[in-house]
Amino acid sequence: MGRQPKGELVQGTLDMLILARLARGPMHGFGIAEHIQEVTENVLRIEEGSLYPALHRLESQGMITSEWGASANNRQAKFYQLTPRGRKQAGEEVSKWQRLVAAIGRVIEPV
Repeated sequence: MGRQPKGELVQGTLDMLILARLARGPMHGFGIAEHIQEVTENVLRIEEGSLYPALHRLESQGMITSEWGASANNRQAKFYQLTPRGRKQAGEEVSKWQRLVAAIGRVIEPV
């Protein structure tokens, strides 16, 4: 079986993916990356070197907050959740993304 190509994110989509996931409820960092990988059937993989700087950036921008808690395997983990500002931003980012995907679809459709 051949290797699957590594899914690369379009510039600026990581923040949107994180915010969209957190719109469903609080989650720890590793869980966010794992969820994205699972729902995209391993097309998108978020490396720690990208994930945690993005989480810190979103927190410093007031989009998310964090607090320590116990994960499912009873380990200490930092759980992130949206702020009202982050929830609004998530909706705007997803809406922009959907318009972009639809526009690109119209261009490439005849191929």
